[in-house]
This record gives sequence, C-alpha cells and structure tokens, in this order.
Amino acid sequence: MRCSDVEALWDEMRERTEFRDQHVVAHLRHCKDCQAAYKEYEGVAYCLNCLPAVEPPKHLVPRILEHLSAARRQYRSALPDSFARVASPLGDLLIAWRETRITFVGIAGDSGDDAASRTQVERRLRRPLRSTQPPGWVGEAVQRFFRTWQVDLERVDISELSEFEQAALQKAAQIPPGQVRSYGWIAREIGHPQAARAVGQAMARNPVALFFPCHRVVDASGSLHNYGYGVEMKARILRMEGYKR
Repeated sequence: MRCSDVEALWDEMRERTEFRDQHVVAHLRHCKDCQAAYKEYEGVAYCLNCLPAVEPPKHLVPRILEHLSAARRQYRSALPDSFARVASPLGDLLIAWRETRITFVGIAGDSGDDAASRTQVERRLRRPLRSTQPPGWVGEAVQRFFRTWQVDLERVDISELSEFEQAALQKAAQIPPGQVRSYGWIAREIGHPQAARAVGQAMARNPVALFFPCHRVVDASGSLHNYGYGVEMKARILRMEGYKR
C-alpha cells in the first residue's frame, strides 16, 4: 500500500537541500503500512546481499546496450515528428523534425495540399507527423543553407538509415557547393569501389534533400542523371550554387 504521507514527505525533501532522514524514521515508527513494506523490502535486500558476487559474462554488456538502443528506437518511432512548410528560394519546403534535429527535407513543388504532403512524408519516414509552426532554428537552418550552401549537420538526423547509406550521404555533404562528383567517386571514397549503384540507391533514399546534397552527385559521364524532384530541379539548384559544366 502506498502511503500518502511518505509521498508528501518525499516531495518536500526534493525541494530542500538537507536530507531529513529523522523525519522518515519518525514516520516509520508510527505507520503500520510503511513498517510492513520496510520488512518486505528488508528481506529482499538481505537475500540479495547473500548472493555470491560473480563477474558478468563479457557478451552481456554489449547485448544490454543493444537492447536499450533497440528499445529507444522503438520508443522514438512511435512518437510523431513535427511537420511544417517553410518558404525558400526554391518554393515551399516540407520539413520534419524531432527535438532539435531535422529528419526530413523535401521540395513541395506545386502541391498545396498539406494533408497529402504530410501523408507522403509519413510514408517516407514510416512514422506519424503532427503539423505545427516551425521553431526559429528550423527557419534559420533553411536561410543559412541558401545563404552559404552549407548546413550544420549536427542539426540533421539520418540515424535510422543503414551505415552504408549514412556514409554515402556524409561523403556527399563534403562535395563543395557548385561542384559535382560521381556515384563511383563516393563509392571509392567510402571504401566500396564496386558499389556505385548502391550509392545511387542511397542518394534516392536521402530523406534530407538539399542539406545532404545528393543533387551534387552525377553519373560517370557527368550527366545529371536522376533526381527525386526532377532533373530540371537538380540543374536549377546546381546553377544557384554556381555550377557550370
């Protein structure tokens, strides 16, 4: 049975700097419910102290950490990301974020249907979104990109992609604005020289367009190749950055 007096006492102790153990002892002497609970837990503590100390298996800690990481991912995936339209020189951008990191950037194009756009992004992220007003730092991140063609990658979250996809996008982020590199170049740079096609697939799966600049990645001949928002949009962005073929 939970004792309301003890709960009130704990709340009071949290707000004070000194530890009021004498108040706990005084309460215990007169409260039968707390006496019964104390005897129960005192027995458990005694039994635990009687157990022999053993070294944990070496594989146990990694498995615990893996379990905690999986539980955290599962918990996070059940929470909705925030979602909003943000104006830019390319037109409206569709942006999703959670806590202090951006999880999705897309170009809205001619679509003015927020509900349809949100459903499309939910499908891409495989989790729900909630529409809200963007915080100031989101707008600042967009403004900074179009001002400098750079982005603070600490503000971007691609942690749910595979290690290979993350490596490919991180390498694409190192391509200077106004320049391009091939899928094969990225494959070689990340240690998978035969994986140019897989790099192309990673670029196609990029959930944070512009900020991870897959538009700076071209085929071996220098052709702009494919782009999720159309080759014309890819060429437009590169021209804005100063690219000249």
